[in-house]
Amino acid sequence: MPIRAVVADDERPARAFLVTLLQRFPGVTIAAEAADGTEAIHVIQTQVPDVAFLDLQMPDVDGLAVLDGLKRRHRPLVVIVTAYDDQAVKAFDLNAVDYITKPATEARLGETLRRVRERLESVDDVDEPAAAGLSDAVNASHPWLDRIPIRLRHEILVVPVSQLVSAVSEGELLHLTTIAQGRHTITHRLKNLEARLDPQRFLRLDRGALVNIDMIATVTPLSGGRFIVRLKNRQEHNVSRMQARLLRRTLLHL
Repeated sequence: MPIRAVVADDERPARAFLVTLLQRFPGVTIAAEAADGTEAIHVIQTQVPDVAFLDLQMPDVDGLAVLDGLKRRHRPLVVIVTAYDDQAVKAFDLNAVDYITKPATEARLGETLRRVRERLESVDDVDEPAAAGLSDAVNASHPWLDRIPIRLRHEILVVPVSQLVSAVSEGELLHLTTIAQGRHTITHRLKNLEARLDPQRFLRLDRGALVNIDMIATVTPLSGGRFIVRLKNRQEHNVSRMQARLLRRTLLHL
């Protein structure tokens, strides 16, 4: 699969080094380079690349501001490029495909491009015809999602929402566990899935976990107003202080 990339970094040597590495990979085309965030916004909007390699630490308009400055339809896949090795959480908060610590290596960049291709393929193969359950299946008479399409190697598995026990996010991935103890992984944001599920049936416990209310077996209070929830399949999840009030209101009052 061909990949069109934009590289944005205010440090010319670092930008040139990354461009040179990218050009070693077959099928990768450098659509444009940008020396600052303002230029990055412009070239992304005009060139419409598949992926943007963004330096987080650009002056004036940094990598985060670049994303904020792009309309949703203009946003490509994003790879965060940083001189610091503690930015992974921030990168995945942005739903970035990956993050690379400078200086990148050819092997590390190859892994990143593999992830980019997988994401592009998932959009082409699943998000249009197969992921209708996540995008187009809602209508006025049935406002909540009732099935989740999951792309396997040679087929698409359709999982009824009623069989879903929990959804747990891990970076750009979402791990789904079913009543039958099946575990499936999709590329989707937890907050987007949550918005499609009936809040009377599913409860957000913390930043990274959403559970089926009917699958909650016990709730154990902890100090500081927090809880641990144990599900019927023996999974355990911590409840954040922010969500503890909702848990009490939803489950712990007659």
